[in-house]
Amino acid sequence: MPARYHVVGMCFLAVFVCYLDRVNMSVAVVAMKEEFGWSETTKGLVMSSFFLGYLLLMVASGWMSNRLGGKRVLGFAVVWWSVFTLLTPPAAATSLTLLLVARFTLGLGEAATFPASYTLYRNWVPAAERSRAVTLLASAIPLGTLCALGLTGWVVTRFGWPMAFYSFGLLGFVWAFFWYRLVYDTPAQHPRLPAAEQALLAPVAAAASPAPRIPWERFARTPAVLALVFNHFASNWAFYMLLSWLPSYFRDVQHLSVQNAGFYSAAPWLTMFVMANVAGALADRLIRAGHSTTFVRKLMQVGGLLVSAGFLLATRGITEPVTAVSLMCGALGTMAFTWAGYSPNHLDIAPRYADVLMGITNTFGTLPGVIGVAVTGWLIDVTGTYDAAFVLAAAMNVAGAVVWIVWAKGERVVD
Repeated sequence: MPARYHVVGMCFLAVFVCYLDRVNMSVAVVAMKEEFGWSETTKGLVMSSFFLGYLLLMVASGWMSNRLGGKRVLGFAVVWWSVFTLLTPPAAATSLTLLLVARFTLGLGEAATFPASYTLYRNWVPAAERSRAVTLLASAIPLGTLCALGLTGWVVTRFGWPMAFYSFGLLGFVWAFFWYRLVYDTPAQHPRLPAAEQALLAPVAAAASPAPRIPWERFARTPAVLALVFNHFASNWAFYMLLSWLPSYFRDVQHLSVQNAGFYSAAPWLTMFVMANVAGALADRLIRAGHSTTFVRKLMQVGGLLVSAGFLLATRGITEPVTAVSLMCGALGTMAFTWAGYSPNHLDIAPRYADVLMGITNTFGTLPGVIGVAVTGWLIDVTGTYDAAFVLAAAMNVAGAVVWIVWAKGERVVD
């Protein structure tokens, strides 16, 4: 197997473990609330403490990866957050304060996942394979979410909520064992890299040569960078809204049982996992066929946003569960095409700083997980339906598409 596949595969597994350790709390917290007698406010505080740490260290982790190397930073990060996953049960048993600190610190570690992966992609992934590599990385998000939701419920039922953290936390150490044996920061460091792969990766290494300083001011005044920042935010609005509210939608609007609501909620995430990898393969094929990278990024991003917006708008007023889940599959399945649009664009427009740029855009891309989820709940309370939330998410998609059409680029714009 080519060495670059080891890098891509191990980064995929890092994101998968990341989401297992992040999402398991959303299930385990139900049993924890009953055991410790928490209020809903306390429960929400426990859930949100992760995001504060995650947001706080995102840009810094990109800078560290750029300077220290993706292998070192991501390897340390996975071990770090795995330790705090294992410490979650004893922290919770000791005090609420220690639990909040453990979740906050876990978020600090997980902040490095995508920036450090982009550092390695910068060095190891040729332009012709970039879309597939990035969409595979992103597809670990719905897959990890699905597995976390399903496995955590089973583990909590059979063995109690602490085992959900102990079992998942150990996975990070298994991952680290293989990480330090299979992955190297650059092709030049690999002791057994075949000559053919060396030749293939030589142009990648030349484009990703280290820079003396990070051009922060250039980022702030480059339209293509600002379009990327806004589209990471806009693309994630519907994603986080549905991630948080989809089970409630099927329970409250479609009147399904809690078990069936979970089952119906799984189908859109499976669809997203599959379609993300379809989108990556299609984008790379179009680029190999001679279409410009700018054209392909705009096609994937704008097409994904607008078609997904159409599915979200069509969901309004639907009261039949099979129709509703089909439309949700359409919304998330087409949204996955944006992962072949804006997600590889960091490597297109600023390959030497893709890690730092990912840290910046993912900071803004995480805000919908805080703001958007809260606004959605407010809209549901005020209107009594999910329709306004779907309209707002569709409007965010349209705004992102307009910005992307006007300002996005697929060529290098920051040296």
